[in-house]
Amino acid sequence: MVDGQDPAGRPSFFRKPASGAIPVLHRPVAAPPPAPPAEPPPPGPPEHLPGPPPEGPGLATLRRPTFHGTGGTLFGIHLINTLLTLVTFGVYYFWAKTRLRRYLFSQTEIEGDRFAYHGTGRELLLGTLKAALVFGVPIFLLNVIRDVLDVPWVLKVGAGLLSGSLLFVLFPVAMVGARRYRLSRTSWRGIRFSFRGHVWELVKIVLVGSVLTGLTFGLYYPYLLVKRQAFMISNSYFGSERFDFAGRGRELFWVYVQAVLLTLPTLGLCWVWYIARKRRYFWDHTSFGPARFSCSVTGGALLGLWVVNLLLLVCTLGIGWPWVRVRNIHFAFRNLALTGPLDLARIQQDAQRASPMGEGLSGFFDSGFDLA
Repeated sequence: MVDGQDPAGRPSFFRKPASGAIPVLHRPVAAPPPAPPAEPPPPGPPEHLPGPPPEGPGLATLRRPTFHGTGGTLFGIHLINTLLTLVTFGVYYFWAKTRLRRYLFSQTEIEGDRFAYHGTGRELLLGTLKAALVFGVPIFLLNVIRDVLDVPWVLKVGAGLLSGSLLFVLFPVAMVGARRYRLSRTSWRGIRFSFRGHVWELVKIVLVGSVLTGLTFGLYYPYLLVKRQAFMISNSYFGSERFDFAGRGRELFWVYVQAVLLTLPTLGLCWVWYIARKRRYFWDHTSFGPARFSCSVTGGALLGLWVVNLLLLVCTLGIGWPWVRVRNIHFAFRNLALTGPLDLARIQQDAQRASPMGEGLSGFFDSGFDLA
């Protein structure tokens, strides 16, 4: 309130104006007319509107998988699986394996969607029984002829060679069977993965590669690894879209030779760096359509992971295995990325049937693949 005015703002003669001020009678002044509302600015072009830009063919988008599982939850699953496997004298092992995979896949996410595993324990049980019947029984009988029966030495030698040959062939058979089964039971955004390679192609790769590795005193081994990786990746599909691998054996050859030469001076530690380099090389040469994978793992980080995992297992007498498993997955995903555009709209469902017998064989050979 101004001196010389009443609370309503009108002049008052009952108040003394400020010292030195001349009293002035204020006449009411008409309020100015309200200004017209300002017109909104014309809308700008669509590219200036807020929001993430749409993904286009020329835009490089970085994607990383994420794992949401915890060691505590995995420990509970592992504890129940172990108890039920003991109570059922090993029969529950196949359901335990399936339950573990379902948890691991359901906790793995990329692009905001999680994977799903659709295999069942019954499939694994029947697949293992078929594998034992078709392959296990003949190998067992051949070993009996070689080691137990009193037969001519020619039959013993022949049975031994045949048994060893079957075991040699069964390893690639198990790899293909496990890959085919596990991919066919895995989906993302409702679309199934699949594997369409023929087992005899891998048998030929392994057979020829093993012979050449022996003749070259091991120097052909990196070529064998790259050829086998190319077969496994380039025959893998997500729906109707195929993965691709562009690696060459000679690019991994010198890394392998360096590891061989440094084995004694480094007391074998150089092989940790070789494994990291091989992992980077395999991922960096794998693509899915126009998008490419990349891996940033280093030998030092891999060595640190293994040392801590070993200490964790030793100090907990093996109880810390679930936490080790989670650490391995986090480590793998932290160093893995997919860069480039993904046109998911054009990928169609193209599921393939697969028998669980190869998965049963992989249980004997501990082959195939897994999350970590």
